[in-house]
Amino acid sequence: MSDFPTTARVVIIGGGVVGVSTLYHLAKEGWTDCVLLEKNELTAGSTWHAAGNCPNFAPNWAVMNMQRYSLEMYRTLADDVDYPMNYHVTGALRLGHTKERAQEFAQVCSQAQAMGLPLEMIGIEDVKKYNPFVETHDLSAVLWDPLDGDIDPAQLTQALAKGARDLGARIERFCPATGVTQKDNGEWIVHTEKGDITCEKVVNAAGYYAARVGEWFKPYGGRDVPLTVMSHQYFLTEEIPEIAAWTKENGKKTPMIRDVDSSYYLRQDKNGLNLGPYERNCKAHWVTKDDPMPHDFSFQLYPDDLERLEWYIEDAMERVPVLGTAGVGRNINGPIPYAPDGLPMIGPMPGVTNAFEAHSFTFGIVQGGGAGKVMAEWLIHGETEMDMWAVDPRRYTDYADAEYCEAKALETYGHEYGMHFPHKMWPAGRDKKLSPNHDALIASGGQMGAYNGWERATWFAQDGEDTSVEATETWGRAGPWEAGIKREVEAATNDVAVLDMPGFSRYTLTGAGAAEWLRGQISGALPKVGRMNLGYFADSRGRIVTEVTVIRWGEDDFWLMTAAVAQWHDFEFLKSRMPDSLTMTDITTEWSTALVSGAKSRDLMAQISDGDLEAGWLSIQDATVAGKPCKLFRINFAGELGWEVHSKFEDAATVYTAIRDAGAAPFGMFALNAMRVEKGYRAWKGDLSTDYTILEGGLERFVRLNKEQDFPGKAALMSEKQQGSKKMFATMTLDNPGPQDAPYMSPIWAGGEVVGETTSGDWGHRIGKSVALGMVRTDVNKPGNKVEIQIYGEKYTATIHDDQPLWDPENDRIRA
Repeated sequence: MSDFPTTARVVIIGGGVVGVSTLYHLAKEGWTDCVLLEKNELTAGSTWHAAGNCPNFAPNWAVMNMQRYSLEMYRTLADDVDYPMNYHVTGALRLGHTKERAQEFAQVCSQAQAMGLPLEMIGIEDVKKYNPFVETHDLSAVLWDPLDGDIDPAQLTQALAKGARDLGARIERFCPATGVTQKDNGEWIVHTEKGDITCEKVVNAAGYYAARVGEWFKPYGGRDVPLTVMSHQYFLTEEIPEIAAWTKENGKKTPMIRDVDSSYYLRQDKNGLNLGPYERNCKAHWVTKDDPMPHDFSFQLYPDDLERLEWYIEDAMERVPVLGTAGVGRNINGPIPYAPDGLPMIGPMPGVTNAFEAHSFTFGIVQGGGAGKVMAEWLIHGETEMDMWAVDPRRYTDYADAEYCEAKALETYGHEYGMHFPHKMWPAGRDKKLSPNHDALIASGGQMGAYNGWERATWFAQDGEDTSVEATETWGRAGPWEAGIKREVEAATNDVAVLDMPGFSRYTLTGAGAAEWLRGQISGALPKVGRMNLGYFADSRGRIVTEVTVIRWGEDDFWLMTAAVAQWHDFEFLKSRMPDSLTMTDITTEWSTALVSGAKSRDLMAQISDGDLEAGWLSIQDATVAGKPCKLFRINFAGELGWEVHSKFEDAATVYTAIRDAGAAPFGMFALNAMRVEKGYRAWKGDLSTDYTILEGGLERFVRLNKEQDFPGKAALMSEKQQGSKKMFATMTLDNPGPQDAPYMSPIWAGGEVVGETTSGDWGHRIGKSVALGMVRTDVNKPGNKVEIQIYGEKYTATIHDDQPLWDPENDRIRA
């Protein structure tokens, strides 16, 4: 025990593939004074029973990048660390049964190719050339990934462990962590059965025990970790002579099969097959009092429950008939942690300083390499190379309670391969946060969607319009909502309309020196007292961390407002940079917002408000609406004459009802998005992300490089200004649009090569065109130039426009 480490730079709790990968990547960056704690042997949790599948495919851009990095690393890892591994790059066939699935394949395939991955669509008639055992009945499309395969999870973890140890990092096996204590200086004491370790930072990489470890951090600002443990089964067959013969003849394993519409994978394991369904009648464990989580479940499994798999087994036997010729050799039924959306948690621990999370991996083996890289970047640099908001733990706030997490985990697991259509709102875990106007919205035909847990109307249906979930299962813009959006845009443009928007993230900022602190943080200037503007916060490389609306009530008295989903992210980001002399308070739940928009909005507001309705654009004022005290902001994300009416939450129903009864038609988030895209207004974590610098984002008018304050990222932006940006924000319209608008990260082509990607797309009802916003290489990004945007596999010619709004470019309407 004399050599047990008592200090470390970082302590990682959990010895699965993700924790060990984090240790390895820290050591590679020179952070060798780090310790990993594992209560049993390495891989004792989900890692040891994982199937080890290694796809590149992911419908999420950030996750696909993470998996791409993993597989590139795995292909050389055995040589890099001198540790042999069983890694079979077999390729994989992804099978689709519907037109919509074919479109999804085509979209992800084009994104992968833009990323440098050799995914391709192949003909159904070619399937048997890759895997002769697959029947091709009722298929609509097949995607081939030649770099897919499988790896031995235990060997992978041990290889990463050897690499970490060789570089000087420490791994303490059979050393359970028992708790944590935070010191006044922000350091941590991690308590173990072998002694205490004092460290600068701590990582919760405890897999399906992450919620239990998370309890230790609640006294220091933590929350209940939003995860649910699901039971995942797969079974291995006995040897199949036909598989053995093919393998011997060809010298390799058969390619994997994923029949995603039937919801299972099927791959060769030795000379048999491994079938792993994601069944709709799935089961969560350790969520009730009569099924408590054991203290230690290392290297254990749940009892077999093959009845749940019966339909999937039968379907798979029709797809690959040789599966039905072999008996079951072994069944694996083990725990897998699921976040509500099925994506992992990688990043800062919400509410807690110097603590981080790397857990809830449903595909931990393929994501482990990339996750270790991302986690090391957070720990060492405080920022990541690529924007990783998709997996940031702060994407879930206080609405993600146990009931919500279980409902969403069951839904997500049962639709593991589900398609996330742009107009589909998944039904589980809803109504967590309701506006005071919720019932009124429903009565008006409101079709609701969740935004950071808050229910907002997406569009308003009239009698006879189809509001079924099935109607939303399309990638196309056409659907029952299309007529509704058109009606709502018309009202919000030429008449008057109102959008109920609970959940705007807002914070008060006060204290002597608040203004000067903000000047030293944002890239541009502050508004004058009684005014508002946009402030952009950058990281060290000048990239966009967040956009905040700065409302200035007094010299050092501000409101800071940001997107609903940014609530915890932005609060913690700002708080981490703030001196103790300033006070910032989250008042999100105390207020609600009604957005009033349209050419007749001034006439309507004059009937119910005593405010100065001639006050100019970006002005702020206290006033009353329907007799209730409100704050009127002369700003409108729809790009029309209008106001944001901010009222106390308890007054929001009175205010909204008065606006509606005075003649405002209700409108929803779909219409608002279409209108903001026409105006070129950027959306958080789409157009605005750390993948782009403030200058690349076309936001130079919000940058003051000559101001005396040395704001974060200033040096990087000055260098970029001198050398020129490599790509720039572009507004494009499709010359002959197809039935779909450009989704996020659609490749943009010119001269036979990829020159950029879209960040937003929608139909502009006011201009009658399909609009795409994105980033395009600077030499191509010239007004009038033609490019091609690849949308669900098809390339459409688009025209690049001047960097100004397509609708009302001089902003005459919004300033009216």
